Amino acid sequence: MLNEKNYKEESKTYHPKPPYLLNIIKAFVVGGLICLFGEVLTNMYVHWFGFSETEAGNPTVATLILLSSLATGLGVYDKLGQFAGAGSAVPVTGFANSVTSAALEHKSEGLVLGVATNLFKLAGSVIVFGVVSAYVLGILRYILQALF
Repeated sequence: MLNEKNYKEESKTYHPKPPYLLNIIKAFVVGGLICLFGEVLTNMYVHWFGFSETEAGNPTVATLILLSSLATGLGVYDKLGQFAGAGSAVPVTGFANSVTSAALEHKSEGLVLGVATNLFKLAGSVIVFGVVSAYVLGILRYILQALF
């Protein structure tokens, strides 16, 4: 007799197995290419515009945020995310994608009540967690340095 438990067990045999290895390879390659592009940008800012290695980080991050936000607005980043999975969630570009896509989802509700209120809905928790954990780690470091 086929009850709910038997149905679930029986139906599992007909579900296709996800291609884990292929997904891992795609995520690794796409994430690596995004990081390689960031390195190319950094070298461009160092050699073409005369920034130092330390100074080149800020314009590199700003350029990656701008390009990934534009790609999100044009629908390109979503296609990249469908293909690469976690590989497209490289911290800077993935964060810019989450902020931009949340804003675009609610643009029909207006600039203030739509875009502005939903801009950091998804990314806001990441920002808060980052700030709070940096504060806690800073206090711990201060205490440890004071003790030793």
